[in-house]
Amino acid sequence: MEVSLKTKIVFDPLYGFIHLTNLEWEIIHTPFYQRLRWIKQLGFTFYTFPGAEHSRYGHSIGVMFNAHKILQRLGKAVPESDLFDDKIQSPEKAFHQSIRLAALLHDLGTFMFSHTTEMAYIRYGETTHEKNGKGHPDDHEHLGSYIIKNTDYPRGITYILKKYRLDPQKISNLVKGIDPNVLANQILHSEVDCDRMDYLLRDAHYSGIKYGTYDRDYLLHHFRVAEVNGQEIVAIHHNALHAVEDFLMARFAWYSQVVRSARGARFDAIAEELTFYMLEKGKIYTYSQLMDFIANDPDKFYTFNDQYFMNQVHHYYTSGEFDKNPRIKDLAFSLLFGKAPRTVKCEEFKQRILSQDEDQVYEKIVKKAEAKIEEIKEILKKKGTDQDWIVEDLPKKNIIFVKSRKKLVKSKTFDNLLLERDPAKILMDNGDVRLLGDVENSIISDLQTKFNFVPNVYCSDSAYELLKAEGIITG
Repeated sequence: MEVSLKTKIVFDPLYGFIHLTNLEWEIIHTPFYQRLRWIKQLGFTFYTFPGAEHSRYGHSIGVMFNAHKILQRLGKAVPESDLFDDKIQSPEKAFHQSIRLAALLHDLGTFMFSHTTEMAYIRYGETTHEKNGKGHPDDHEHLGSYIIKNTDYPRGITYILKKYRLDPQKISNLVKGIDPNVLANQILHSEVDCDRMDYLLRDAHYSGIKYGTYDRDYLLHHFRVAEVNGQEIVAIHHNALHAVEDFLMARFAWYSQVVRSARGARFDAIAEELTFYMLEKGKIYTYSQLMDFIANDPDKFYTFNDQYFMNQVHHYYTSGEFDKNPRIKDLAFSLLFGKAPRTVKCEEFKQRILSQDEDQVYEKIVKKAEAKIEEIKEILKKKGTDQDWIVEDLPKKNIIFVKSRKKLVKSKTFDNLLLERDPAKILMDNGDVRLLGDVENSIISDLQTKFNFVPNVYCSDSAYELLKAEGIITG
């Protein structure tokens, strides 16, 4: 890499030396970005796989590096001598730098233990449901966007972007995947994007589980620019068809066997329950408080990390505050001391491969699972004690290879599906561009409608014995 010796660098365990612009270096040293050091990438997965202690900090730098490599491969990168020279300004450089920044900042609003506690904030929906609320979920994406646009003070992201003559709104749009440039959105948000390219390899590396591995270099080599209806899009050459399939299957296996497996998800489910309870009782920062910290007190927002969450749980556990709710106290004990709950196994909670296009079948299976949960709750209420509890963990999102054509058509924003942001596109030898699911010799053409439904329900030891005696638990 031909760059000045004065450039800032970090060393990454996956990619080696990564060079940073002065702008990126300043952003990385803000309290907003430094906070990511203290947020684990995989939530409580490290309870099961002790090596999975890595953070959103390193992941986000890796995502930026992959975005950079994709831009280079597509011929959309400026020379590195220009990129790292603050005096040089051009539309091409601004585009290159903006894509790198959007990748770097995509997880800026991440919650404690990543997605683990985020779901509790979305369920609670404080600012979504309040009068004159903003109308979108209380999630990490919108919190990150708020940081990018509402921190116009020294050490703030908005301030630094403006200092370097970049538009915070533009960066926010890229982070949310709503930029007018389809190609830019694809690099950052698609079935084969810079985010997934990093976390599959990074999570596999640190957890020691090899499900997420794929041939990154071979895949990158086959990225191409194609044109559809006068617009440039990202496509992958047909020679790398099986590399794309390998990538998607690796992700499918990773989520099925690690992230959503009963042993991988049980402590995350407990942490979500505790977060929701503490939100209801006013014992943890609310979404509106976080927005206030962002606008007025960045050092306070910095404290919204994994340590804060564990300290809150430990404080309320040891102070006796959780004694008011034996179930919550028991959940806190399980989380603090790594005591795994039991898994409720019965026909209604089995993993199933289903079709995205058969909504009625899916809804019927979900209703049966929900009905069984209610049956269990009723048994525990009538025959159990305060020590007999369950934690339900029905999936909020299902694990897919790709979105099916029927789903794409239903949710499309363009007349031509090839202009849709998410689906992977394949560039054929004759120059035609096709959706991956439409390529005849692709195994994904047969698997494109499939998804893995992975419901989990956990319970205390005493509840397990009671449910077993009642014939609920099988196997």
